[in-house]
Order: sequence, then structure tokens, then C-alpha cells
Amino acid sequence: MTHNEQTIRRFYDAFAKLDADTMAACYAPDATFDDEAFSLRGAREVGGMWKMLCTATRAKGADVWKLTYRDVKADATSGQAHWDAHYRFSATGRLVDNSIDARFTFTPEGLIATQRDSFPFWTWARQALGTPGLLLGWTPMLRNKVRATAATNLAAYLARQP
Repeated sequence: MTHNEQTIRRFYDAFAKLDADTMAACYAPDATFDDEAFSLRGAREVGGMWKMLCTATRAKGADVWKLTYRDVKADATSGQAHWDAHYRFSATGRLVDNSIDARFTFTPEGLIATQRDSFPFWTWARQALGTPGLLLGWTPMLRNKVRATAATNLAAYLARQP
């Protein structure tokens, strides 16, 4: 197993336990993260997102939380994994089963430099948001609203952190 495969496994093992501090420690200081809801720059934002999400899950959804991962592959500079999360979306209380493909690049020290998570937004929106997601999940309008809400929530969370 390569050093970078170990980083990916450490990250997802921590995520399964909602251990955001260990997750955040897997990132380089200038790391970037992008998915359907977030576009983040720097370890403070990336780690802050995971801390915010883990805190919300522990508070409102620990009873249903489950994360599994597979297909971990990495070489000296890049890697990938597939992960599945079952959780309660804190904003609506609705249950979500999300299937995500992750791609990574790494620093020479084995820290995550970039992460890009991809999942079908409309599928997620139907589950997380119900009827509005079903009807509007395919539109840029809803995607932009979700991204704006996520950014606002993260900024408020980070403002409360020391």
C-alpha cells in the first residue's frame, strides 16, 4: 500500500467515526476541495467544512450515520476512492444515500493537495430536499442556491471558531 493510499484510508476511517480533526490533518495547508455544494481554498476552509458537517451529523443524525468506502487507489501524486454515505440531512431531516467518487492529488509529504468529489446532484437533491429537489434539482438555480447556502453556513461556522 502506498503512502497516499494510507492517507486516503486514514481520511475515510476518520470520517466513518466523524473524527473531523483527523480528517483535517490529512490536508496540506493550501489544499483545495470542490464538490457540488462547496468550492474551498485552504486547510481552514476545508477542515472547517468537515468539522461543521461532522458536528451537525453528531447532533442530528448519529443514529443513522454510516460511511463505507472502496476502490482506493493511489500512486506518488494522485489517487481516487469511491465512498457511500447514509445520513440525515440536517437542514430538512430527510435521509440521504449519497454515492461519491473522489479524486485526489497529494503533496510529496503525503497530504491531500486537491480533492474533487463528484455525485449526481439531482439524485442528492431529490433525497435531501424532497419535492423542490425533485422538481428543480436539475436546474442551475437550485444548484447555485445550495452552493450559496453552504458557503453562508460555513462562513458563519468558521466565524464562531477560534
